[in-house]
Amino acid sequence: MCRSGVAKRGSDRVNRDWDDYRHARQGDETAWRRLVDRHRPRLTAMALLICGHVASAADCVQEAFVRLAHSPPHQDRGSLGGYLSTIVYRLAIKELYRRRRQTELGESDFPEITPTPLEAVLKAESDRQIASAIMSLDDVHRHVLLLRFYGGHSYEDIAELTHAPVGTVKSRLFYAVKACREYLTEKGVTHGPSA
Repeated sequence: MCRSGVAKRGSDRVNRDWDDYRHARQGDETAWRRLVDRHRPRLTAMALLICGHVASAADCVQEAFVRLAHSPPHQDRGSLGGYLSTIVYRLAIKELYRRRRQTELGESDFPEITPTPLEAVLKAESDRQIASAIMSLDDVHRHVLLLRFYGGHSYEDIAELTHAPVGTVKSRLFYAVKACREYLTEKGVTHGPSA
């Protein structure tokens, strides 16, 4: 598919988001449900891969939608998905640090959790392998990768969120993708995240 087709599809999604949001603000519960259904899986995966705890990830996403309902963003400031992923990212980072203060490192329930709650987010074995590859990264590289691929943020947005220069963001993303590919190749998985 050509770049203009990809851009048009992304633009259509952004317009659909804002249309659904306007209708939801006017009381249309179906529009609100479409918004939640469209964004919750990606946001939950991002939060889970940051904080490593299923219930906390769900709480971060729920809080993001509560904030969306109570604090309308301005359409001229970007996409609704970007607004939500920024909130989820910040909440998940706070939760990660809160949990680290409370428990010893390594007591996260992410990798050893029973498949039932996790399968709602990561359905296929390859998805679990990709999640493991992402979790094998250090926080700095993992967060940049998650913001780019799960959050849908531009390099400039990621630089602002992480307080790093754009060049550093690109370098970290390149390293993160390379490390994930190597991890997945070692595990026998033939595809993974790409920049």
